[in-house]
Amino acid sequence: MNNKSAIRMLYLGVALALFSSCNSDDDDDDTLGNWVKKSTFNEEARSSSTAFTIGNIGYMGTGYDGSDYYSDFWGYNMDTNSWQQLSDFPGLERSSAVSFVIGDDGYIGTGYNGDSNDELSDFYKYDVGSNNWTAIADFGGSARYGAVGFGSDSNGYVGTGYDGSDKKDFWKYNPASDSWEEVFGFGGDKRRDGVTFTIGDEVYLATGISNGVYELDFWSFNLNTEVWTQLEDVDEDDDDYVYRSNAVAFTIDGKGYIACGEYSGSLSTVYEYTPSSETWVERTAFELYARRDAIAFSDGARAFVALGRNGTLYLDDNMEFFPNEEQDDDDN
Repeated sequence: MNNKSAIRMLYLGVALALFSSCNSDDDDDDTLGNWVKKSTFNEEARSSSTAFTIGNIGYMGTGYDGSDYYSDFWGYNMDTNSWQQLSDFPGLERSSAVSFVIGDDGYIGTGYNGDSNDELSDFYKYDVGSNNWTAIADFGGSARYGAVGFGSDSNGYVGTGYDGSDKKDFWKYNPASDSWEEVFGFGGDKRRDGVTFTIGDEVYLATGISNGVYELDFWSFNLNTEVWTQLEDVDEDDDDYVYRSNAVAFTIDGKGYIACGEYSGSLSTVYEYTPSSETWVERTAFELYARRDAIAFSDGARAFVALGRNGTLYLDDNMEFFPNEEQDDDDN
């Protein structure tokens, strides 16, 4: 071997060593999170449904499949991995409705019906024990869709959304008086299609879009004091891709998660938020199709993401997320 050949071989050896080292580092830094395929939804694929969780049952209803709006209502049992059809939602068929839970009752209202070109303000209570719906007072703010909702043991809350323009107002529902009152103090930006997740007594609000701009501000709402606190924007440090619209959010073991959504196209990325350190970490991306306008079920210990759409492809699949496991493609 001549000197030039020897030098080339030396450079090649160094390059291979560096490549191997980089790969090893990448392996050490692999994101955690395993997505496991679960029972497919029984009926038509759709997006823009609304969902809430009571006990080990995830409840979902309404939605849109590109041509039809829906009012059917279903329960998903996390333990038996099965779907059951329940009493239909009694209001007009709709998409982009909002929902929340007060105690052991679920509530669904607002939304949009394209057949009548109407934003909606009607609201209904679902009794789990009797599988019955009851109309309650119409939403206190303007008729709208794309709002966020969350509940406590005593009240429900709905805010933001779109009524012809983007909104930032928040309203509280009192089931004892069947009435709504406006809750002041939210200093965040207007938006539609944001998300919330709840950890203990704190509700976290993030993402969404307003006038074509993806919102970066991040807020918490204390359910006891009803005080909003601004947190570090989601574009700080390495969090550049948390922001999006039409995502889902859920809680597992005291940490919050934002998954999927839309940012100049459908997304599959997943981010985990730790309140104690106020930091975001990327987790394994959602398996199968990237999507927007999905739904999520979470009981605080387990979480599932289902339905949604990618472009004009409407989806009916359902996946469970295990944040502390490595991805195993054999599960799908």
